Amino acid sequence: RGSQYCALAYQALIGQFDMRPSMSRRGNCYDNAPIESFWGTLKNELVYHQRFATREQARLAISEYIEIFYNRQRTQARLNYQSPVAFTQRFYLNQIAA
Repeated sequence: RGSQYCALAYQALIGQFDMRPSMSRRGNCYDNAPIESFWGTLKNELVYHQRFATREQARLAISEYIEIFYNRQRTQARLNYQSPVAFTQRFYLNQIAA
């Protein structure tokens, strides 16, 4: 709902790709529950447990958390409590066996 989504440059860019803007209702976090859940997980598992001396240090730690841990190693309930890497490997092994 931020002003950046109302900017003419933003509107022109999404129009260029035949996209349409989508905004949730004001003050309703349930409109985007998956990403709200992710932000809560990120804060609980990383941000609240340490202090960052600089923005760059925080940016690097968050990037590593997402790219190395969350997207590859952290077990996910929606993946039957497997890591994304293990789930993907098992999926392809099952495809080969089938």
